[in-house]
Amino acid sequence: MNNKFLILTLLSFLTTAAYAQNRERGYKLTINDKDSATNATVDHKLEAAFFNVYPGFAQADGYRTKRNVVLDFVTDETPTIKAKAGEIKVNSEWVKNKSQKKIEKELFTALSKNWVSYSKEKRKGYSLTFISKDPNLDPEVRKNLISTYFEIYPTLVKTFNDKSTHNVLFVVDTAYKAVAEASGNRILFSAGYMKAHPTDIDVVTHETMHIVQGYGYSAGPVWLTEGIADYVRYKYGVDNVGSKWSLPAYNEKQNYTNSYRITARFFAWLEQNVKPGLIATLDQQLRAHQYTAQSWETLTGKTLDQLWADYGKEPQKVTLTYSSKK
Repeated sequence: MNNKFLILTLLSFLTTAAYAQNRERGYKLTINDKDSATNATVDHKLEAAFFNVYPGFAQADGYRTKRNVVLDFVTDETPTIKAKAGEIKVNSEWVKNKSQKKIEKELFTALSKNWVSYSKEKRKGYSLTFISKDPNLDPEVRKNLISTYFEIYPTLVKTFNDKSTHNVLFVVDTAYKAVAEASGNRILFSAGYMKAHPTDIDVVTHETMHIVQGYGYSAGPVWLTEGIADYVRYKYGVDNVGSKWSLPAYNEKQNYTNSYRITARFFAWLEQNVKPGLIATLDQQLRAHQYTAQSWETLTGKTLDQLWADYGKEPQKVTLTYSSKK
């Protein structure tokens, strides 16, 4: 088998696999061809192009993008393809003799016009695709989010999980009202939050750690996952001082299950007073789905509750140092 044929066979296999997988994810295309403007072959190309392109757009588009899409044929409204979430219009004359590859390229181009900006940057083996749906996104915030990714993410990959993806997607979305969230290789940022907290660039550190964690489902409690991510933000963040972010002082009303910064401070105490490298080991166990409640006693000689009780007796016995760009 020659190399050219092998490559074509592989591409065909990957396209078929992606097509089938995306159909199973609940995406649906309805093609309206009342005037028989096309034929079955063209309809098949359009359907395949949709399942190969639209799910990726929907993931990148951000928050709750429509999965059910209607495709209509037109004659003069657009020279090629016009598309947005839930709606595709295809010029019936243009599409007749076009290859599926050409159709996919035009479909992606049309869909990407729904974003205010779209860019892709590569540095030293890592790439970042940046999409903004916010016309008022501060260019300085955008630049700082990107630079933080390239500064911190490679370090997290090398330190915790060298099998992590090297291709990450940032989406700044006006419809998303929380702070940020990571899913797969995508991080979704709230446009409103970034406007209100433009210096909080280490939200990138926390969220990219979630990508590196990659625990999957049922690997461990949420408080542990989030506590590790905030501990990593504390230890590896690039400008926690600039964002006025710190770990809160201990009080008796707290518990390790409070998650985020409260748990992260407990972890900093454990690293300095009980077992250096403990958090990295727990991270490895979670990723391998080997973590259990017994892990704490196996690794430290004490149960989690005993460790928390010890922390409560001497919570001040920890030196905290915060990163700063200044």
